[in-house]
Amino acid sequence: MTKNEKSSPKITIFEVAAEAGVSFATVSRVINHDIHVKSETRDRVLSAMQRLGYVANRQARSLAGGKSNTIGLLVPDLGTGYIGEIIRGIDTELSWSEMDLILYTTHRTAAKEANYVANLARGMVDGLLLVLPRNPVDYIETLTRRNFPFVLIDHQGTVENCPAVGATNWQGAYTATEYLIQLGHKRIGFITGSMDLGCAEDRLKGYRSALRTNHIPEAAELIYEGNFFQPDGYAGACALLDLKNPPTAIFASNDVMAMGVMDAVRNRGLRIPDDISIVGFDNIPQSAMVYPPLTTVQQPLEQMGRVAAQMLINILKNGEKDSSRIELPTELIIRSSTSSPRDRVG
Repeated sequence: MTKNEKSSPKITIFEVAAEAGVSFATVSRVINHDIHVKSETRDRVLSAMQRLGYVANRQARSLAGGKSNTIGLLVPDLGTGYIGEIIRGIDTELSWSEMDLILYTTHRTAAKEANYVANLARGMVDGLLLVLPRNPVDYIETLTRRNFPFVLIDHQGTVENCPAVGATNWQGAYTATEYLIQLGHKRIGFITGSMDLGCAEDRLKGYRSALRTNHIPEAAELIYEGNFFQPDGYAGACALLDLKNPPTAIFASNDVMAMGVMDAVRNRGLRIPDDISIVGFDNIPQSAMVYPPLTTVQQPLEQMGRVAAQMLINILKNGEKDSSRIELPTELIIRSSTSSPRDRVG
C-alpha cells in the first residue's frame, strides 16, 4: 500500500449517490438488497460503487437502522465432522439468500458464549444460529425481550417457547440399543455425552428405555459419563473392559467417542466385532471410512443446518415471532462394527 493510499479518505455513501445521480437513500436500499429498486437504478449504483472502490460497512449500516444481511453462527468447536456437516447445510441455505455468515467458536465455555451473543445482538448481525448452546437460559430471555431473531440447533431441555431444530435423539438411541439386544447382547456398555446437554440426556434415556422394554436389568457399572471427545471414548472403553464381567458391546453417544473406543479395543488385542461390537451416533463422514466401518445412528446434520437457516430467514423476512421446535428423524446405519456375541456365532 502506498502513502497516498494510506491517507486517502474512505468513500462514503453520499459520494456514491452523487456519482450515480441518485439519493443516498436509494444507495442504502441497493446495499440492503431492497427488491423495490429498479434494476437499471441498481446497476447504476453498483457501477458507481465499483468505480469509486466503495466497501459497505455492515456494522455501520446496522447501527443506522439498516440490515447487515449477515447471520451470526456460534459453535462449540470446529474439531469434528458433526459441526462441519451442520455448517455446510447452513452455508448452502444462506448462499441462496445472498446472506453472509460470521462464525464464532465458544470452546464450550458458557461465559464466552453469552458474551458473544451480547456483542452480536448489538447490531453486528441480523440474527443468530446457536449450535449445541451450553446454557442458553442465561441470554434467551434477553434476546426474546429485544425481539432479536435466533434459532437453536441440536438443543433440547429447559429452554421452551423458542425456535429450535434437533433430531430424535431418544428414538435413535433406543433403536440402536434394541438392535444390539436383538443380536444377542445383554451386557451393553454406554458412554454418555456431556450431561448438561439435552441431546446427551435423551440418548441415555433411549438406551435405558430399550433395556427396560427388553427386560434387561440396568447396571450402573456399564454407564460411563463422557463429554463427546475422543479421549473420553478411549477412557470409557478402558474402564468398561476392566470390569470383572465386561460388556460384549459398547454404544458411544457420538462417533468421535466411538472411534476412541475402537482404539482402546485394538490396544487390548481384541477384534471388532468378533470380540466386541461398537456403535456410534451422528454418522459423520469419517464413520464410514474407519476400519471396520462403524455402525451408527444417523443424524440428518446437514438438513438440520439447512432447516435452522430457513427458519431464521423466514423470521427475518416476516418479522414474526416463531417458537417452532422441529425434530428431524434419525436412522440406524448398520455396518461392520457389530455382530452377535462370539458365544452365539454359528
